[in-house]
Amino acid sequence: MNRKKELFDGHYDSLETLADAISEVLQCPITIEDAGHRLLAYSSHERQIDPARTATIVGRRVPEHVVQSLWQGGIMHRLLQSPEPVKIEAIADVGLGRRVAVAVRKNDDVLGYIWVMENERELDAEAIGHLAKAALAVRTKLLHHRMLARQEEEGRQDFFWQMLTGHLSSHETIRDKAKKLGLTLPDSYNVIVMQFSKDVGDIQQQLYDMMAFRPSARIVLRAVDRNRLILLFGTEREQSPEKAVGQFIEAMAAQFGERLAGRPAVTGGAGSFYSSYALVETSYREALEVLDIKPVFAERLENVHVYHELGLYRHLPAIWQSKEKHPYGHRGLMKLREYDRYNNSCLTETLERFLACDCNAKDAAVALHVHTNTLTYRLKRITEIGGIDLNDADQKISVYLELQAEKYGKLKS
Repeated sequence: MNRKKELFDGHYDSLETLADAISEVLQCPITIEDAGHRLLAYSSHERQIDPARTATIVGRRVPEHVVQSLWQGGIMHRLLQSPEPVKIEAIADVGLGRRVAVAVRKNDDVLGYIWVMENERELDAEAIGHLAKAALAVRTKLLHHRMLARQEEEGRQDFFWQMLTGHLSSHETIRDKAKKLGLTLPDSYNVIVMQFSKDVGDIQQQLYDMMAFRPSARIVLRAVDRNRLILLFGTEREQSPEKAVGQFIEAMAAQFGERLAGRPAVTGGAGSFYSSYALVETSYREALEVLDIKPVFAERLENVHVYHELGLYRHLPAIWQSKEKHPYGHRGLMKLREYDRYNNSCLTETLERFLACDCNAKDAAVALHVHTNTLTYRLKRITEIGGIDLNDADQKISVYLELQAEKYGKLKS
């Protein structure tokens, strides 16, 4: 036992050497992963291994479906909460054999994990004690690994913020600087902002680790600003990049909500895709505008994630700003509101719903919970009182934009 203790207390040139030493003591294949389940080292193996281990070694990370299964089965919660090694039964559906795992910690901070394959040999109490000691040796290596990773991350974040704020606005300069930082920029990109209901600076690394499993997404750069996670999202030869963005935002919102303590509310917005890196700030501003407008029109924009998908709604902030500078009112709407006020009627609401239903009387009547005859009578009164010609496309568009801009302004003020 003393020999084994000294073995783990000794000097190891690399994590790979340490992994082989731990495997030799436990007589089982092992892997060492960071907190985002990226493979850092694995022991050599002569015995039969399961599909999950094979896929992890080939892909240099634990497959997403395996991690998802571990979360859904409550295994990751047990592992994160337990200071001791945890026994894990086989999960045949994802090709995972029996394991013993331990979280490698620095105080309450999880640095990574050691996973031990138990397919041919079950660890006894003594071996589990050795695994706990091995975690202490691995901790030193992972602390050094994280320090180097953070230094690299800080340099990349500074670079990203220079683009987001417009301090770097030359496409060629950005390309050159990215190359010096070891970054390969995609041909097409956009900026995604995930907005939380509370500040997330203290769980920044945890957020980054959770994003490691999106094979269709390429997160090139990332930063946190109080309650916002900001990402430079790239796709290569993607037939529908907007669809990929929408799927990414929905998947990450669900994952953050499921796995973060306190379950903070989270929503996402994305700017347009560009090929010139001189327009990073533009895409960022567009993403913020999506987050600004979506809550006001939550029902109609529920499935909208990318700026250009806002359609006419993206013009509402500018229309409202113009109205504040030049406080004129639509004369027809003013007449309808005055009539509603004195007669306790709802002609203005009827008009808005009718226009929102694309002037489909049947749909509007259902939405208003009235008979179509009642709706027809109200529309006639709207034309008589407000002087609004509902057969004139220009008038209908003008009135609808006026109503939506006012709604935006009221909820934002």
